[in-house]
Amino acid sequence: MLQNKKDMPKVQVITDKRSIEKYGGERMYFAPPVDYDRVMKAVPLGKVITTGQIRDAFAKANHADFTDPITAGIFVSIAAWASEQRNDDKTPYWRTLKADGELNPKYPGGVGKQKQKLEAEGHTIIQRGRSNVRYYVQNYQDSLYPL
Repeated sequence: MLQNKKDMPKVQVITDKRSIEKYGGERMYFAPPVDYDRVMKAVPLGKVITTGQIRDAFAKANHADFTDPITAGIFVSIAAWASEQRNDDKTPYWRTLKADGELNPKYPGGVGKQKQKLEAEGHTIIQRGRSNVRYYVQNYQDSLYPL
């Protein structure tokens, strides 16, 4: 699945007014899963990145207004699961966070495994919420890897 490019990369013009307003334009970029994997592999020990940062960098580099958020989330997960299935050439997927530094429950081993790996790299994980508990990297902005 990681190597399946389908018909990507591509830019598609959207016409839905709500989406145009929400994402700030009509030119939507689609990156293949392997591109997400490549960026995720570049994040060094002690640093983190957000899916939003990746999306913004892809859109800018490809003269689009935004990168599709749905496929971005799916392809980041594909990169994580593909890494778990390989014996070598691992992708440090745990360093890729959701918005606001949130841990991703869709990664292999869920939030627990991602929390353990991030703490081992020196990050502090905090819990927010009482009934809908979520976990975040504290002060994640201080550790962002620039693209």
